Amino acid sequence: MRFRHPDGSTVHLAYCTNVHPAETLEGVLGQLRDHCEPVRRRLGRDRLGIGLWLAKDAAKALINDPVTLRGLRAELDRRGLEVVTLNGFPYEGFGAEEVKYRVYKPDWADPERLAHTSDLARLLAALLPDDVVEGSVSTLPLGWRTGWDDTAARTARAALATLAERLDALEELTGKSIRVALEPEPGCTVETTADAIGPLTDLAARRIGVCVDTCHLATSFEDPATALDALAAAGVTVPKAQLSAALHAERPHLPEVREALAAFAEPRFLHQTRARTPAGLLGTDDLEEALAGDALPDDTPWRSHFHVPLHAPPAPPLTSTLPVLRDALTRLVGGPTPLTRHLEVETYTWQALPADQRPRSRGRLADGIAAELTLARDLLIDLGLKELP
Repeated sequence: MRFRHPDGSTVHLAYCTNVHPAETLEGVLGQLRDHCEPVRRRLGRDRLGIGLWLAKDAAKALINDPVTLRGLRAELDRRGLEVVTLNGFPYEGFGAEEVKYRVYKPDWADPERLAHTSDLARLLAALLPDDVVEGSVSTLPLGWRTGWDDTAARTARAALATLAERLDALEELTGKSIRVALEPEPGCTVETTADAIGPLTDLAARRIGVCVDTCHLATSFEDPATALDALAAAGVTVPKAQLSAALHAERPHLPEVREALAAFAEPRFLHQTRARTPAGLLGTDDLEEALAGDALPDDTPWRSHFHVPLHAPPAPPLTSTLPVLRDALTRLVGGPTPLTRHLEVETYTWQALPADQRPRSRGRLADGIAAELTLARDLLIDLGLKELP
């Protein structure tokens, strides 16, 4: 979906396909047929943006066969779909029964992360619509904090510098400008937007920036205005933002609140949980850990890294951090010039929701994704953007 900003530029809105993960190219083509095109039809649009997730094997198949890559581009066109951004955070196995810490491997200290991201940039340059010259790839925020040391940090910085050089060369070759964005996430070495400033300072700002995920932002109790102003002051760009909402519990000391939270503790993904205290931010790596002990104070609100559907917050006594998303979006695209032109709805946890809230069919999932995109569209229109055909 495309929108005209009051400054005349185009802002793109997509939804991320990691919600229906596929490891192979055949699986990706199935996504387009079984999920993406039905969402487009529900929205009544001739064209729908998708934030494509290409796992390692699918990406390699496309890199190694230009004919197959052209075939994917033709299939996107045939189904009324377009790609201006890729989600390069998960490397493989995102559809596994247990993902948890695996999603952070390989990290940016591993040469394979550089190789994979370079491949994604080349693929995106070939998949961009003819009238679009800029693409974005989001990636993990260097690595998980455990075991990360100065050597890893130096290796990662060197890898990102090499990536920037490759992206410059790619633009010279193709005329397409691809930018990569580190996505701060709780528990990682770059947990917050503030944590991103140091590693990204003086590092090819035109090529490497931050992906602002509004669920992650909220989970860490970051104020959107403060966070985005600090990035701007440091000269750190925002190539991409992910529109998502976290789980919020206002009174975690109440038994009924704990019971409601327990329904969201599940075995597939990590749900890092945080509480803001006078002494600073406290947290656990997973919601189950927060509920089981006294690692977090229960006299202050908790937020958990669980991407809840934008249009359907959990029932009381829980809620979502949709207000944080609204504030962030106002700051991102509500000013005289957008801070980013790539927006991606990223609710990948539909099948991890409590059993009574999960979509029971492809059709119901398509309905939910379409409803999320409709909410995001309405927010953009309220900010003065105009939806384009």
